[in-house]
Amino acid sequence: MPDVFINYRTGDEESVATMIARELARRFGADRVFFASNSIEPGRRFPVELVKAVEGCEALLAVVGPRWAEVRGDDGRPALEAEHDWTRREIQTALDRGVLVIPVLVGKATRLDRAVLPEDLRELADCQYRRFDHRNADADLAALGDDLARLLPGLGTADRDARKERKQAEVKSRRKPAQDAGHTRMRTRDVEQRVRGGIGNLNGDLTTFVNEPQGPVNTGRGHQYNAPHFEGDNTGVQFTAGDNSGTVHQRFERDRRRPDDGR
Repeated sequence: MPDVFINYRTGDEESVATMIARELARRFGADRVFFASNSIEPGRRFPVELVKAVEGCEALLAVVGPRWAEVRGDDGRPALEAEHDWTRREIQTALDRGVLVIPVLVGKATRLDRAVLPEDLRELADCQYRRFDHRNADADLAALGDDLARLLPGLGTADRDARKERKQAEVKSRRKPAQDAGHTRMRTRDVEQRVRGGIGNLNGDLTTFVNEPQGPVNTGRGHQYNAPHFEGDNTGVQFTAGDNSGTVHQRFERDRRRPDDGR
């Protein structure tokens, strides 16, 4: 039995009703959406199928356009006033059975006024509505589908868009650790650092290379190499190596001056 019944009036935004039916069928499955022109098989009794579908649904979407209350029947009177009007009977049945009824106001349609509704439909004016604008069709259709998926657990389970989003999130989550692991360490066979007065070479695994530090530097786990600031004859070299998760060892090379250096 369909979960959602699409109610509309011929001559008033039936094209929007068709759009809504197609989108909900795509997202939740055609068997979960009742739309008279698509859901009633050839040879079936029209009145019987309509009553059965509206009695068995969990939500009815009443598509209301600007002419919804103005469309006239064959007798010239407003169709809404006729007790046998199917648009009216479907809504009335849903309200009487306590089915969730959501008016969908299309375009410039205003909120329903209890004063213009037949007595058995006045409760419709109290139902919280949703809007549909042709200029914002995609977003409005998505929002309507989101509402139904949230309000009706059966639709939430069948929601193809939600399953697709979960799958994409899982794939992204699996890729991220692999990408992070690939950037944890940087291997190099020879890193050449040009400094004032000369060139220093480092070989092996390199995690952090610091040139001319101006104070203590903590780089996390891994070896830390501090390239000093060279001046003059490039003497007085400081070399620091170690794992920052433990002790950092420092080795200083004493300043070796030439005997004839008078400084």
